[in-house]
Amino acid sequence: MKDFKALFVVLVFFGSSLAMAQEQDLTFKIGDTIPMVVDSLYREDQFYVGFTFNLLTNKPDEISQSGFSGGFQAGFTRDFPLNKRRNVAIGAGLGWAINSYGQNLFIGEEESGESIFRALDEDISYDTNRFTTQAVEAPLEFRWRTSTATTYRFWRIYTGVRLGYIYHFRSNFVQNNNQVKQTEVPELERFRLGATFTFGYNTFNFHFYYSLNPFFADASLQDQNVGLSTLKMGLMFYIL
Repeated sequence: MKDFKALFVVLVFFGSSLAMAQEQDLTFKIGDTIPMVVDSLYREDQFYVGFTFNLLTNKPDEISQSGFSGGFQAGFTRDFPLNKRRNVAIGAGLGWAINSYGQNLFIGEEESGESIFRALDEDISYDTNRFTTQAVEAPLEFRWRTSTATTYRFWRIYTGVRLGYIYHFRSNFVQNNNQVKQTEVPELERFRLGATFTFGYNTFNFHFYYSLNPFFADASLQDQNVGLSTLKMGLMFYIL
């Protein structure tokens, strides 16, 4: 009986070893006999996520930037290759962005409903003064890259324009025992247009956005146009 048990254990062990060897051999045979499928109709960089540092440009003399100003953007871009190699393409998509700007431009409202634009003097003490925008965006890009159907690390240069619409705006002024919030500003240019440029390799890509129209084209501050445009600089990450 003991000899039978010993023989049974040996057979089980031998059978298991043989099964594993056959499975491995089958795996190697499958790997050798079935060629890797190459997608000749591949598309690149369908989803994007970006982080930026925002600079205010086209400012009146009295306006200065203060505190951290940053932004976040994410969206989907449909890739339309233009050549057989598929390394030249047009990208068109839809996305969402939130941006915040810290500065010393106070935005308020008179009792009559007229907007107030005023530069905060240095002798005025306050904790926060910034405005924040949330927008839907439609990027349109011309794309060049060194990608192939089997290469996932490559150089890219993307340039184009980005259309946007600000659906939510809020300016927030906070000082001791006082807070002023403003969400409806008739002078705000809600439709946005900007030029974009992105370049990089693999994961890390530098991204630039320059606004082609100001935030407050019809607002005035001491006989000057408020204007205010933005230059955004940061990193863009792409996902297939």
